[in-house]
Amino acid sequence: MRRQHIWLLLVLLAPQLVAGCAGVDYVSVAHSGLKVATKAVAASRPISDSEEYYVGRAVAARVLSTYPLYQDQQLTLYVNEVGQAVARKSSRPNPFKGYHFAVLDTTEVNAFACPGGIIFITRGLLKTCTTEDELAAVLAHEVGHVTNKDGINSISKARWTEVLTTIGTEAAKQFAGPAGGLVTLFEGSIDDVFKTIVVNGYSRTAEAAADQEAAVILGRAGYDPGALAALLTKMAEQDKGSGGIFKTHPPTSERLAKVKAAGTEGAPSKEMAARSKRFQSQKL
Repeated sequence: MRRQHIWLLLVLLAPQLVAGCAGVDYVSVAHSGLKVATKAVAASRPISDSEEYYVGRAVAARVLSTYPLYQDQQLTLYVNEVGQAVARKSSRPNPFKGYHFAVLDTTEVNAFACPGGIIFITRGLLKTCTTEDELAAVLAHEVGHVTNKDGINSISKARWTEVLTTIGTEAAKQFAGPAGGLVTLFEGSIDDVFKTIVVNGYSRTAEAAADQEAAVILGRAGYDPGALAALLTKMAEQDKGSGGIFKTHPPTSERLAKVKAAGTEGAPSKEMAARSKRFQSQKL
């Protein structure tokens, strides 16, 4: 079933992959009118925003095969409202198809940013937050990963070059059935991202950059930039390296020290009371 799902994504993605290949020759497939690449890609190129989105969809599906969605429409809507508020103030406010936020039904303390803008937060991390500003800090950090393209950049360059090279010859076979070689390559790309965000985590440099971006976003969106330090302080107290975000992220105390050193403390805003009331009304 997983390979069928990936094949369907490739059917959607193939025209964009083919159209974006530089230095290729094209021929028409008989009776189809489809133009496909018949010569290897002359040189690798960056992954486009639309390609990133389709990769992100596949990664999100993989995440949802591990963690179920929390079925609470009101909470999901609330998380999306906060997420959209911070995403609009990021340095990448309009990725292909926009940002989408959802809650995972697990007590594990974690959050995941899939390439292209699909972002998950667990109920465990939601419960760690005590204010809307802290929730905004989590979501702004994940938006930072999307802004910096950390997820898509975790795909092996050699693997993606092979995807681009293979797409033409495999697309020509699509009317004869699923392109097994291309599905395998694309599945490998999904594995690269999934293992990075769920199993191994990003580098210390990537996490520090996402924290820095989060602080900037919070200030622009009218939230307290100091909420990030406040949340990290709580997390540092429960950081035992037992799993979840504590396993995939640098030591929380290390992140906290860098955030404090950056001087991201902010003054309470007039809307703080209203935000607190909204947060407290949610079923966590």
